[in-house]
Amino acid sequence: MKDNRFVKGRLKSVEYSIKGAWKLVTSEHSIMVQFGLGVVVTIAGFYFNISATEWMLQIFAVGLVLAIEGANTAVEKICDFIHPDFNPKIGFIKDIASGAVFFAALSAIAVGCIIYYPKVAALF
Repeated sequence: MKDNRFVKGRLKSVEYSIKGAWKLVTSEHSIMVQFGLGVVVTIAGFYFNISATEWMLQIFAVGLVLAIEGANTAVEKICDFIHPDFNPKIGFIKDIASGAVFFAALSAIAVGCIIYYPKVAALF
């Protein structure tokens, strides 16, 4: 039953969001990998004492990849639910969603290289 009170409704939305994030991190291998990489670059950020601007870019990049990966997972689950058998149109839709993750991941890799290459190169 829907609760129309503003604050209670928002708190319920946050609860559902946290449950969804937990389900993603604990059940989807691609999210587990991306989340693990996010933890690694967070540790690297503390180790290399990155600037506030670098933290903002890194957090945005990691969040973007996780968000797009979550949307991709949702698209795949919906497609599999609607049409469990192979269908070229469903395959096309899934490929496009996966391509969005690819673009986000490439952007995150670029951000990581810009932040960490000079710091790692200075070690040698």
